[in-house]
Amino acid sequence: MNLELPLPLPDDPARDSVVREMERLDPGGAVTGQVLRDTFDQLYDGMRTRRYRWDQLFKTEKTHFGTLVEINLQREFEYADGVKLDYCIAGQEVDAKYSQSVGGWMLPPEAVGELCMVITASDQKSRFSVGVVRASEDLLNGGQNRDAKRTLNAAGRSTIAWLQKDADLPPNTLLHMPEADVAAVLAAGAGTSRISELFRRTAGNVVGRAAVATIAAQLDVTRRVRGGQSGARDPLAAEGIVILGGAYDWQRAAARELGLPVPRRTEYVAGHVASAAPGWPGKVALGPSGLALRAATPDTCEAFDPLWYGDRRGSK
Repeated sequence: MNLELPLPLPDDPARDSVVREMERLDPGGAVTGQVLRDTFDQLYDGMRTRRYRWDQLFKTEKTHFGTLVEINLQREFEYADGVKLDYCIAGQEVDAKYSQSVGGWMLPPEAVGELCMVITASDQKSRFSVGVVRASEDLLNGGQNRDAKRTLNAAGRSTIAWLQKDADLPPNTLLHMPEADVAAVLAAGAGTSRISELFRRTAGNVVGRAAVATIAAQLDVTRRVRGGQSGARDPLAAEGIVILGGAYDWQRAAARELGLPVPRRTEYVAGHVASAAPGWPGKVALGPSGLALRAATPDTCEAFDPLWYGDRRGSK
């Protein structure tokens, strides 16, 4: 939990009730972070457009991002509609506002004096923040834009009750890869070849589902990851590279045993491995077949039988 209630904050039981309810719904902030990650990926629409960076979006799309965040948070947490503002949380009216930077929230006239949920996220830095503030008149800057919207002044920003401040945003795989690597992946050939190249070049790092969808350029992204003729697992097994998905408990456990980052539900991780003979003294990762793998390096990895995954499709 990264709950921050800096003192002294103005006494505001209504604000505190909203903060506590939000914290109850998402104690560590991981769900909010995933909603923001999914919203970035929704707007990039990489499967159809091959986009994966904020600067690739049109101006109108960037403007629409805040609205998508508000919608997706309401869907996830099932906030009731407000009468005057966006949400009703813990019986209180709350306006939701997103900005790319802290302090950039544009608050409309109807939000003056009301509670506001303020959200910011940086895909480049893989960080996000979310807090609640009372937009009192004395905490707002005097200037207005043409829609009569105003921003918090320094005193107003200091009264934000932060639930998450610079928390980890699930990373954007392609954004943080060297551009030469992304180009090589995209130039690798057909869908399975591109996915194989993606995991070769990201071994040891978490890969988000959106990156797989962008590279595969198809809706059923798992088809290009699993085993068999259409998937990347078989050809990479021949190179001593395993692919593990966060949707399955046994694959997350295997990642731990292999010393790899543990993928979340919508993530994958690849790693270099070698077959572990009976009696191997170190840690091993057992597949459903009972075959064992051990961690290796790019120089010491060995081909292994794809039957290690159990299901020939490699989907479990």
